[in-house]
Amino acid sequence: MAISLNGQVALVTGAGRGIGRAVALDLARHGAKVIVDDTGGALDGAGVDASVAEGVVAEIKKAGGEAIANAGSVADYDTAYAMVKQAVDTWGRLDIVCSNAGFLRDRAFHNMNPEDWQAVIDTHLTGAYNVLHHAWPVFRQQQYGRVVLTSSSSGFVGNFGQANYGAAKGGLIGLMNVIKLEGAKYNVLVNCLGPGAATRMTEGLSVGGALTTMGPELVAPAVTYLCSPDCKDSGFIIEASGGGFSRAAIVRNRSVKLAKADADEVAGNWGEITNLDKAEVWWSIGQSLKDHQAEAKKG
Repeated sequence: MAISLNGQVALVTGAGRGIGRAVALDLARHGAKVIVDDTGGALDGAGVDASVAEGVVAEIKKAGGEAIANAGSVADYDTAYAMVKQAVDTWGRLDIVCSNAGFLRDRAFHNMNPEDWQAVIDTHLTGAYNVLHHAWPVFRQQQYGRVVLTSSSSGFVGNFGQANYGAAKGGLIGLMNVIKLEGAKYNVLVNCLGPGAATRMTEGLSVGGALTTMGPELVAPAVTYLCSPDCKDSGFIIEASGGGFSRAAIVRNRSVKLAKADADEVAGNWGEITNLDKAEVWWSIGQSLKDHQAEAKKG
């Protein structure tokens, strides 16, 4: 069955280049009307160039789609509101938010200054909050919404020199895990993307030429599916790279009850406590995903 986003309105942040651009183009190709947001700044976030977002809009229109540019920064709460308002004022609704805006200011942790820490957090993590906090009432009223937050393996497992970036990307997973619960009864699904692609952010990496087969257009199809009415899953982390797709997950095992529960007994049972052979993915603090899905099937 062909994926269709006809009649849907999407807001894609960081959509001027790389993964965001590929996502905006693919959503439009499947019928969505798109707000293309990008400040057009440098890799470290400095500067504004409205022509970057406008260029993607021109591509979408040339292909027969509908799109509008926005050069605002998601790091500003009021500017994020203006993006959501732009979508609703123009097309009467907002169905999809792809939070992709971001940049890098890599430093070894001992060299990372407060300004570089805060700037990355403000755009990647607080920026997602800013946009979604304004979109959320629209989703609730419509009883429908699809959210994809661009996370990273730096947030899953870490990457040297990216404490700010990794903390922000890991924070998006935490954000997803909470608002997936709050959005469930309103048919608002929230998922995370873990992409691997050749973009400005990966130009300095040396991976044996692998980046030549890792175009951002090979990541976009995962986002398009997650943003579609066909998708029924929420709280998933989907990794996409080079045409390959997989799922990552945070798992936990069952608690090991100790008689004394002192440090010596913890040490003596450490192997069992940390054994993940029977670990499960959990939906919430008190419920496994398997139990949640079984409950949902019962209605």
